Amino acid sequence: MDISFSERLIGMIATGSELIVKAEEQMGFWKRISPPEDISSTGHLIEWLFFYTTYVNIFWFALVCFGIFGFSFLYSKKRHAKPLYTHGNEKKHLLLTAAIGLGVFLSVDMVITKVSTRDLKETFWNFPENDPDTIKVQVLAQQWAWNFRHAGKDGEFNTADDVVELNNLVVPVGKKVMIQMTSKDVIHAFYLPNARIKADAIPGRFAKLWFDTNKTGHFEIACAEMCGNHHYLMKAQLTVLSAEDYERWTNESQERAIATNDTENMDLRWGWQWGSK
Repeated sequence: MDISFSERLIGMIATGSELIVKAEEQMGFWKRISPPEDISSTGHLIEWLFFYTTYVNIFWFALVCFGIFGFSFLYSKKRHAKPLYTHGNEKKHLLLTAAIGLGVFLSVDMVITKVSTRDLKETFWNFPENDPDTIKVQVLAQQWAWNFRHAGKDGEFNTADDVVELNNLVVPVGKKVMIQMTSKDVIHAFYLPNARIKADAIPGRFAKLWFDTNKTGHFEIACAEMCGNHHYLMKAQLTVLSAEDYERWTNESQERAIATNDTENMDLRWGWQWGSK
């Protein structure tokens, strides 16, 4: 009996919801609010920038609060019955204001800009497209699911031996994975919390990102862009396999694809030539 795309999607969403409820019941409060485990070689770059931004803003916020409440206490009516009026336009006031503003600019804006620009150029935009060991995957986002396409034995996308998966991205551990994506309907955001990376999938254009993994297991893929009233259901799974298990999965999936792929089924025939702009 053939199962329609919508029936498969509803079934996977129901199963995923049950797993989420069970996982939440097993996790404590601190585990729930902690960042997800980083399984990539580049996630620490995003994490460092996030925590640096958080801590330096906390520092300046605390300094402002100290000034507001400290001066309110020191110069309260009880201690200074006669008020002192000032317009704050004296040279020392202007120099202090300029020093604080410069300190905030240098410690927040300049550091964030310098570090993020360096990481983008040297790492995140350094795409491994010419590396023969790179795993290439096409992604089609839609309301409300993720479609993944692996090239078959012929190495060409959108042919009869392609392996097409719904809401399940299967990759080998230790390999770089190159993603090229677009959207079928509205803007979505392909988000890998365990790799600390995401990119928008936009209708009519192709976006790309890359990541790697250092641990096998099952990890979350989410949509980080509000894409409609069922946005919260748009969840997929990143399955990271050992080299042996991935080879076995590839062989079995390609055999099944060749035997079952329907060239008239548009749910399967949505690929494109790799490298399209």
